[in-house]
Amino acid sequence: MEIKQITTNDVREVIIDRPADMHKGQAGRVLIIAGSRGMAGAAVLAARGALYSGAGLVKVSIPDELFHILQCSVTEAMCIDREEAAKADLSVYDAICIGPGLGTGEDTMSLIGRVITDYEGPLVIDADGINCLCKYDALAQVRERQGVTVFTPHPGEADRMLRALALGSYKVLGRSRSAAELAEATGAIILLKGHRTLILDGQSAYENPTGNPGMATGGSGDVLSGIITSLLAQKHLKASPIARVNSAAFLHGLAGDIAAENIGEYGMTAADVADAVAAAFNAL
Repeated sequence: MEIKQITTNDVREVIIDRPADMHKGQAGRVLIIAGSRGMAGAAVLAARGALYSGAGLVKVSIPDELFHILQCSVTEAMCIDREEAAKADLSVYDAICIGPGLGTGEDTMSLIGRVITDYEGPLVIDADGINCLCKYDALAQVRERQGVTVFTPHPGEADRMLRALALGSYKVLGRSRSAAELAEATGAIILLKGHRTLILDGQSAYENPTGNPGMATGGSGDVLSGIITSLLAQKHLKASPIARVNSAAFLHGLAGDIAAENIGEYGMTAADVADAVAAAFNAL
C-alpha cells in the first residue's frame, strides 16, 4: 500500500472557515473518559487538546475526588463522575475519547465495553483503553461497532494489540505492516504514534511530517487524543474521518514544532504542546 505524506494543503481543505452564525453545539459536544488517582493530568491534557482545537463543549468523566484538579486546570470543561458516565445517554455527544490515564481494572473494562456497545458516534480509544481491551481479550468487540473507531497506539501498545489478536509481534512485522494488520483486524483507523506517525484505515495510508523529538514526553499523546476527538465532533467540517485524523496528527506535530521553536526541545512538556495548539491552527 502506498503511503502518502500529509501536506499543509490537505489540512487546509479540512480546517475550513466557520460560518458566521455558528454556535457551540455545532462546534461539537465531546466526552472524554480519562484520568484516575495519580493520573488526573491525562484528563487535563486531553481536555485541553479538545478545547484548544475548537470543540464547543467538553465534558470530562473523572473520579469525583479529582473534580477540583480538572476544574482548576481546565476552567471551560465540565465534569461528571464515573457512575454518571456509566448510566448517561451517550447519544448526546458528537465524539467520545476513552482511555488516557484511566487504569485497567474490571470496572474500567465494564465502562469501555458499555461505550463500545452503546455509542454509535466517533470513538477514540487511547492508552489504557487499548490496554484494557488487550488485557480482557475484548478487541474483537470493536469490529461490531457502527460508528468510526480510532485507535492511537504507540509501538508498545501496538505490540500488545497484535499479540492479543494473534497477529504476531511489532518487532517482527515492522511499523507499516503492524499498522496495516491492526487496521484490517479491527476495522478501525489506526494512528501509530512515533517519528513520522502513520495513519491507516485499511484502504489508505498516510505519514505525518510534522513534530520533533521534544514531543517525546509524557502526556503528549493525551493532547493528540483530545485534538482527534474534537475534529471528529465538529459538525461544520465536511471531511472524511481519516482526513480529520490526519489533520489532527499534522496540527499536533505543528504545535510541537511551535513549542520547540519558542522554548527548545529539551525543556518542552505536553502542556507546552497543548498551549501551542491554537497557534498551530492559526498558522494554517
